[in-house]
Amino acid sequence: MTPASKSSRTYDVVVFGATSFVGQILCRYLVERHGCDGDLTWAIAGRSREKLASVAAETGALVPQIVADASDGEAMDSLALSTRLVVSTVGPYALYGSPLVAAAAKNGTDYCDLTGESLWMQRMIDAHQDAAVASGARIVHACGFDSVPSDLGVWFTQQYALDVLGVPCVRISMRVKAMKGGASGGTIASMMNLVEEVAADPALRKVLANPFALAPQGMRTGVKQPEVTLPTRDEASGEWVAPFVMAAVNTRVVHRSHGLLGRPWGENFTYDEAMSTGAGPLGAVKASVVAGSLAGFLGVSAIPPARRLLNDRILPQPGTGPSPSAQEQGFFDLQFYGTTADGQQVQTRVTGDRDPGYGSTAKMLGEAAWRLLQVDRADVGGGFWTPATALGGPFIETLENHAGLRFARLG
Repeated sequence: MTPASKSSRTYDVVVFGATSFVGQILCRYLVERHGCDGDLTWAIAGRSREKLASVAAETGALVPQIVADASDGEAMDSLALSTRLVVSTVGPYALYGSPLVAAAAKNGTDYCDLTGESLWMQRMIDAHQDAAVASGARIVHACGFDSVPSDLGVWFTQQYALDVLGVPCVRISMRVKAMKGGASGGTIASMMNLVEEVAADPALRKVLANPFALAPQGMRTGVKQPEVTLPTRDEASGEWVAPFVMAAVNTRVVHRSHGLLGRPWGENFTYDEAMSTGAGPLGAVKASVVAGSLAGFLGVSAIPPARRLLNDRILPQPGTGPSPSAQEQGFFDLQFYGTTADGQQVQTRVTGDRDPGYGSTAKMLGEAAWRLLQVDRADVGGGFWTPATALGGPFIETLENHAGLRFARLG
């Protein structure tokens, strides 16, 4: 299969899952960023013609509409063959995303999504890596808040260390300094589906526990990684920290990037993430509350009757999420603390100007798709990549110019 060229495909980008909560935000963003008849030729796709028409009217995405069901392999092949790149927002991906990834890998179509489902990502990598390499399809998972700020933040921190110290960091710790944003029903559904997968097959716990689970084949073991699971007085920041729910996927994506790069930061490189809760007794109390709340939620959701009650009566339903005003008022502030083998230190910061999981994620996803279209295939060939390894330093510039992110060197 010859990789897609602009002349051989009808569209540059197809947004699949345009009727989802994030899909609608993404459509609005693409209209604002590229218009409907400008430099980007794009279309929207989903299984309901009526819902697509509604999304087009509400978001201004007056572009072609493609009706296709995620479970229909032939429809996914046809969709993949119509476009140079497809953006998927159809979570839970473990339930709805696999046929499209298979079609993209088979047909030489570039692909981006916003998944944070590490079990599913490993399955897709192992099942379709060879096909993607052969066809020239560049497939990049985790192009939203999971895991662009973490993956690019680590890359940025390492470039800083190399520039000013001449050596990379052997340890980096990311701390969530501040964050404001709500959760959508789609994200909750993905979390609940993961819990159900593990409940059905306890052997998957071993995969989830492996920090190198997403690394290339042959690199899925390594040095023991630090992990914040309890309220802890943090050596890196000097504050109290608590577990960060997204660390479980972000750390795996970072270690995949390190592996794809050939582990230039050393075989003993470690990376961890946690939430900063402040200094002193109040910081300790906040850390205990965060850790206890997370443990309680995960514990309750592991019980089937309680999980059904949460899904049916309490948690947000798919298709729902933060209001536009809440998205605009959201933000995130992540700080990275790097240490070299001889004890020298650097610190960086990544911030975003919208609700991290939705307003900001949609911008990151849109810019990832645009940037991937610009990347020369001689530089990045077919296969499963990460945001840092597929898009690199130019992506940081794109995010700063268009997506409201800032990457800063602090010291």
